[in-house]
Amino acid sequence: MPEIAYLGPPGTFTEQATRALTEGFDAALIPYDTVPRALAAIRAGEVLAAGVPVENSVEGSVPATLDALVTGEPLVAVREVLLPVRFDLLARPGVELAQVRTVASHPHALAQVRDWLAANLPDAAQRVTSSTAAAAEATEAGEFDAALAAPVVTEHYRSLVPLARGLADVRDAVTRFLLVRRPGPLPEPTGADRTSVAAVIGDEVGSLTELLSELSLRGINLSRIESRPTKDRLGEYRFFLDFDGHVADARIGDALTALRRRCNEVRFLGSYPKADRAPATVRPSASEQAFRASAKWLEDVRAGRLA
Repeated sequence: MPEIAYLGPPGTFTEQATRALTEGFDAALIPYDTVPRALAAIRAGEVLAAGVPVENSVEGSVPATLDALVTGEPLVAVREVLLPVRFDLLARPGVELAQVRTVASHPHALAQVRDWLAANLPDAAQRVTSSTAAAAEATEAGEFDAALAAPVVTEHYRSLVPLARGLADVRDAVTRFLLVRRPGPLPEPTGADRTSVAAVIGDEVGSLTELLSELSLRGINLSRIESRPTKDRLGEYRFFLDFDGHVADARIGDALTALRRRCNEVRFLGSYPKADRAPATVRPSASEQAFRASAKWLEDVRAGRLA
């Protein structure tokens, strides 16, 4: 049976997301303790793919994922899923909310229910753990009174019972997860796709503006941009870009070749269906028909068929 890695331990939101990412595919899910190790397992051929978090609508991007995607042999994303972030407050049987003196979880989880904790458990000490599942494990062992964790965690720590469900200060908070694998045939374009790249530009006046203009001139909607240090030298940054469209689309292919010419480095990180299935809005001058017509015109000019 094929094996799919995910950021563990079992019982986390990433396990829940990876189940959704691999729905309809018969595979064993294998937890890894860090994103770099999960992606290294793909590169080493130990697993077929990996489910990893890439960004959260409240806490921002996941730097470990971004850095690991551009370190080592190329990998590409082939699917994404958006997972609503709702936490359950779990405790051992017999523990009531008024008895909770310590609450444990991952720092991001504690941050995302800060207001709820202040209103309902103002005197409870907050304890940081390496993951929400680790908090549940420690709570089951009696180290803490309660844990904030993903609902799926109770499949692994069955003795825990919920004191409160569906907690989130920001009700629309979501985390985006990617299914990543080695390069190969890409998902077919659907008309509602996302393309991800990472580009390193020169330290020159206007370099970033010129990079973005390559997208703007082709009517491409940029949905996300973020910079991370390349770690090669001070002041050099890599820009992570997400934009609407598929590499098979003429406007996207044309833009990527322009970025490849203009940038010091470009790494293609995948073209895949958007989780929300929202179709890309394309202006007439950037449509497939417009690109084909202009290419045909140029071919005719070069062949001497037009004056």
